[in-house]
Amino acid sequence: MNTVRIFDTPRRIKLGIWGLGRGLHLSGPCDALNFDVVAGLDFNASMRADFARRFPGALVTDDLDSFLGSDCEAVLLASFFPNHADDAIRCLEAGKHVLSEVTAFMTIADAVRLIETVEKTGLVYQMAENYPYSAPNMWLARKWREGLFGELMYGEYEYVHEVLTLGFTHINGEPIMPGHRVHAWRSWLNFHYYNTHSLGPIMHITQTRPETVAALPGTVRLPGYVVRNARGMGGVTPSLIRMSNGCLVRNLMGATTNDSHIQRLWGTRGSAEQIEGRLLLRLGGHGSAPKCEVRPQLDELGQMAARTGHGGGDFWVLYHFAREILEGVPGPFDVYTSADCTIAGIQAYRSQLQGGSPLPVPDLRDKSQRDRYRDDTFRQDAYDADAGPFGSPNPAPPADRFTTVMRDLIAATNAVCAYRHWSEVASDIADAELLDRLRVEAEAASPALAASREQAEAIIAAYPSSDAARILREVLSRTA
Repeated sequence: MNTVRIFDTPRRIKLGIWGLGRGLHLSGPCDALNFDVVAGLDFNASMRADFARRFPGALVTDDLDSFLGSDCEAVLLASFFPNHADDAIRCLEAGKHVLSEVTAFMTIADAVRLIETVEKTGLVYQMAENYPYSAPNMWLARKWREGLFGELMYGEYEYVHEVLTLGFTHINGEPIMPGHRVHAWRSWLNFHYYNTHSLGPIMHITQTRPETVAALPGTVRLPGYVVRNARGMGGVTPSLIRMSNGCLVRNLMGATTNDSHIQRLWGTRGSAEQIEGRLLLRLGGHGSAPKCEVRPQLDELGQMAARTGHGGGDFWVLYHFAREILEGVPGPFDVYTSADCTIAGIQAYRSQLQGGSPLPVPDLRDKSQRDRYRDDTFRQDAYDADAGPFGSPNPAPPADRFTTVMRDLIAATNAVCAYRHWSEVASDIADAELLDRLRVEAEAASPALAASREQAEAIIAAYPSSDAARILREVLSRTA
């Protein structure tokens, strides 16, 4: 990609990356987009080592002051989710442009502080919401602007992602260490907060913003999650949103037995749905109008983007960030649009705790609305990841094996359960080879299941009343 010239300028942007797990995944297109990575910040030594191998001439540190004191002029912010607002403000006040991973903040009070810091500094702030930039979603956005679909009536987008393992490992698969702890935020964050990958595309395609949101609480959950009640994870978190044009949108996140990203839009002239990678349209203005698949063609930039992460989305968020810095062209997810999207998730979580009451999504472009929310610090209570599931920061062995056991136990039970459950419908499976493949995988996983079960039972025996014991029992019950 370094032979391709995208922007008509020799100017290079010195970029620092704060958070080298997700940050390194995002950095692939940097060189082609006029970014020179000059600094990296992370507390995790393994991730710092990975960064140093990838960018051998760059500063790599676990010290924030050293990072902010470097000569980077822009920061790709991929720090801990609950800290995004404070961390972005630190960068802005240090004179750095900011591209923040999702979402933008944890409270509406944070939103006011962030917006006013961006306004005061005049620096570029964008949120790295990447799901609007799949080829189908970008095509839909163009056609929506052209009027092909008419006015949005109803939409359903979802980001249903069972991420149980990530409560106990880093995104590179390494267990959290010390092993008696859990992930600092992925272990407890309610899915309503992680709403932008489903709501963001609808906002971008239709150019509408959320105005009111309601979310009923559900009680059925999958096993093995750290926090199991309505304030935690392991279940589904749908919300119903009224958008600025009066239409309704169902925004679905959560953990289920079917990871899916089904996306459907109904307009007054036509409709679109994305299922299993296919984009299907129904055009003609009535319910039984002709329906057919379309295949968006990629231009040169689109082809380049498709070779990067998240279906091209990682390329496009960096592209829009670079373009605003280099050319002054505002990106789609500026601080105000980022606030619209993020607040919808915060208010959905609050609505869930109130039994489903409709709540407003304030428009913080309007300064008269800001004072009403300036002190609104409502947020989900964090799980004590330092004390962890053993209730102590320094539990005795075998607690130190917990996250490794969880990683291995989840993988092994997944393989065994897949074979067992598909065996129950063996005579009706369309793919004749599926069951054989699953049997081989289950047999290969059996030794790991036996070993991790033995270690899990030792932890349970040592700490029978702990969260860790409850979590292990739940996962073990899958293959009982």
